[in-house]
Amino acid sequence: MTDQRWAGVRQRVEAAGAGPGSGEVFGAWGHKWVVEEPLTRGELAELEAQTGVRLPEEYRAFLLHVGAGGAGPAYGLFPVRRVRGRWRWEGDGADLADLSRLDQPFPDQGPPRKLLDDLLAQRPEEEDFDEIEDFDDAIEAWDERWEAVMFTPERTSGAIVISHLGCAQREWLIISGSHRGTVWSDCRVDDADLVPLLDDDAVPVRFDRWYTDWLEGAERTALSAP
Repeated sequence: MTDQRWAGVRQRVEAAGAGPGSGEVFGAWGHKWVVEEPLTRGELAELEAQTGVRLPEEYRAFLLHVGAGGAGPAYGLFPVRRVRGRWRWEGDGADLADLSRLDQPFPDQGPPRKLLDDLLAQRPEEEDFDEIEDFDDAIEAWDERWEAVMFTPERTSGAIVISHLGCAQREWLIISGSHRGTVWSDCRVDDADLVPLLDDDAVPVRFDRWYTDWLEGAERTALSAP
C-alpha cells in the first residue's frame, strides 16, 4: 500500500521533467529528472540491517514508494545503492557520512560559540603579509585548525549527506537522536556551522517537507510556458 504522503509524487516529478521549463529548474542538469526505482521491502530491510538503524519514517516511505534517489532538491537526492553486496549512499560528499556511526545520536550542539569566534578572529588576512607565500602558509595552517574542529566525524554521527548545492555546500538528513528526520544545512566550507533548515514558523524542516517544497517550486518553473 502506498504511503499517502507520497502518492503520485513519482508521477509528478516525471511530469515536471517533461515540462517546457524543466531545464530552468536549478540543478536539473545534475539529476536530469531521473528517479531511481524504489527499494523493495527486502532491500530496505537489508539496508537497515547493515547500517544497524531504522531510517526515519518519511524517508523510509519515500524509498519504498517513490524511489531510491535521483531528481530532487538542488542537484538531486543522493541515491542509496547496493555496491558489491554493501549498501551506501552515492553523491558528491556522500562519503563524509560515517555509516558505522548511524546508530549514534546526532549531537545536539556544535563546538562552543566562543571557540568558533576565536578561530574566525584568528583567520589570516592577506593584507597582513608582505609576501604572498607567507600568507598562503598561514591560511593553510589556519584551515587545518578549522577543519580539525568543524569536520571531526563525531559532529555528524547519526546523519547522512543527501544532497549537494554546489561549491561544497551540502545538506544532511539526521537519522538518529533528538533531531531525527530533520534536514540540516552544511556550509562549513564557507566558515559557517551546521544548522537545521527552518520553515517560516522557525520549525525544523523534516524530510517530507524538504522534498515536497522542492517539488512544488520545481513544478511552477518546469510546467510554465516559455
